[in-house]
Amino acid sequence: MSGISNLAGADGTGIAGGRIPGTQKPAFRFHPGRAPSLPVVVAVPHAGRDYPARVLDEMREPDWSQLRLEDRHVDLIGRDVARMTGVPLLVAEAPRALIDLNRSPDDMDWTMVSGDARERPRGSLVNRRARSGLGLVPRRLHGLGEIWKGRLSQSDLADRIETIHRPYHRTLGKALEGIRDAWGAALLVDLHSMPPLKPNGANPKPAEFVIGDRFGASSDTGLSARTLEYLEGAGRRTAHNRPYSGGYVLDTHGAPRRNIHALQIEVCRTTYLDTRLAEPGPRLGSVARLLAGLVRQLAEDVARMGETGGLAMAAE
Repeated sequence: MSGISNLAGADGTGIAGGRIPGTQKPAFRFHPGRAPSLPVVVAVPHAGRDYPARVLDEMREPDWSQLRLEDRHVDLIGRDVARMTGVPLLVAEAPRALIDLNRSPDDMDWTMVSGDARERPRGSLVNRRARSGLGLVPRRLHGLGEIWKGRLSQSDLADRIETIHRPYHRTLGKALEGIRDAWGAALLVDLHSMPPLKPNGANPKPAEFVIGDRFGASSDTGLSARTLEYLEGAGRRTAHNRPYSGGYVLDTHGAPRRNIHALQIEVCRTTYLDTRLAEPGPRLGSVARLLAGLVRQLAEDVARMGETGGLAMAAE
């Protein structure tokens, strides 16, 4: 795995990358994995919980907002999966409240930013997902309303992009390119958590895992099929692309024509957290073991794709 060896740290804590503005703390850590590893990278972009005091002071209801914004403790699952499989792991330390690593830098509600409007990027005032309140910097939460007491300065936003967002995606892209060069193919497993989905008439027992591949744009469909087959074979309820198909991470790093594939896995918080959906629960270990087995299975398929250029036989 020489393509990513230059990212490795000398100790077992992983390499510190980026910086949380106003501090000397890293925005993320990259753990290179064991050599020889597998052609898979696991990334956890939304579980960061290193909040600068200034940021907490600027939040209207910091405790409630943290609980809602974070993919609560799903990084613990990611760490266990990496430990059990030896795959590289990229974990955000900076919280989603500061900047959302699964949003484009221009997916911003510019009405929440102070300063001269002429200095803002050209385009609509509110873009895509920012309309829902969950753009590049989250603005609103259902049941709470505005997250922040005041507006964000343009310089503060620019600092967050330069010290968190861009270096995170550079590191992830470099790791995937290195694996593809070494194996002929690479897979990103982008790990998230979701609140419990609501039952409805057509689906009285909602999915516990939602697999997103941008409707086939970010990954070979055989890998998605294999993932669904594996989880359903373990007795887990699954869904494909609905209600979560993935976002900026998959759009940016998934390139199936270049044999770099990217899947998003959303894990229901009831499967691994306590009854308050706040702290790790007794089933976290079993979920981690389940996903570690999935990573091993997908790694075999990806290695085969690197050798043959396709997954037709594996997907049958």
